[in-house]
Amino acid sequence: MAKVTFLGLGVMGYPMAGHLASVGHDVTVYNRTTARAEAWAQAHGGRFAATPRAASQGAAFVMSCVGNDDDLRGVCLGDDGAFAGMGADTVFVDHTTVSAAVTRELYAAGADKGISFVDAPISGGQAGAENGILSIMCGGDGAAYEAAEPVMQAYGRTIRRLGESGAGQLTKMVNQICIAGLVQGLSEGLHFAEKAGLDIREVVSVIQGGAAGSWQMANRHETMADDHFDYGFAVDWMRKDLGICLDTANENGASLPMTALVDQFYKDIQKMGGGRWDTSSLIRRLRAMG
Repeated sequence: MAKVTFLGLGVMGYPMAGHLASVGHDVTVYNRTTARAEAWAQAHGGRFAATPRAASQGAAFVMSCVGNDDDLRGVCLGDDGAFAGMGADTVFVDHTTVSAAVTRELYAAGADKGISFVDAPISGGQAGAENGILSIMCGGDGAAYEAAEPVMQAYGRTIRRLGESGAGQLTKMVNQICIAGLVQGLSEGLHFAEKAGLDIREVVSVIQGGAAGSWQMANRHETMADDHFDYGFAVDWMRKDLGICLDTANENGASLPMTALVDQFYKDIQKMGGGRWDTSSLIRRLRAMG
């Protein structure tokens, strides 16, 4: 068991930190809204601190799950940042979905202080975080990954190192690119079924065991049929992630025509007031079109 800090107690970070405490790690948390950190500490028997620096002092591992590039810089750098409180030979593990560029920037900044930085974005949604079965895609030095991997097992089921710094974030981009196309295809298929007078549930019961099957189909077809969209990853978050994918594609020369198109479809959903709807709400856009 280790002394661990967790920075960021959103819908993902709160249960992830809870799993760390439940398996016996000595956990201190920080959250921008202190009341939420205090509530976590009361619920899980850990401690909370007022700044990332204070939370990270004495920790062997510091985990983070915040919002975006600027949020991550904010919890890492500066007089009150985690790096200021961490000692040499400690490991910072970032679970935020951010750009590979900021990951490499912080990897270098950490190295100057003797801190190892592992980029470790996650997939599996809120349910995966709550059930401790996340997929974790990692980049960074092999020794740092090997040290942190047993700690991540508290909330991860599939944990892999894909390469050097930034490789985890690049893999998460692949994940989001694939999801965007899958959800649009599923939305069009189910919309077509509705227009054809078919029962969505009956159709899916036949086709989900074949080549058309996917996690999205198995877990979202019923809520899509019922026009309910408060069950997963929000459209606002998906657009943030797809923006990172498209920016990176502009840098490395990848062609992402479907991703760019689906990003615009999600923009339409935002205009419909659906920024907090889950990503399967693409079907609502089609229904609105007639």
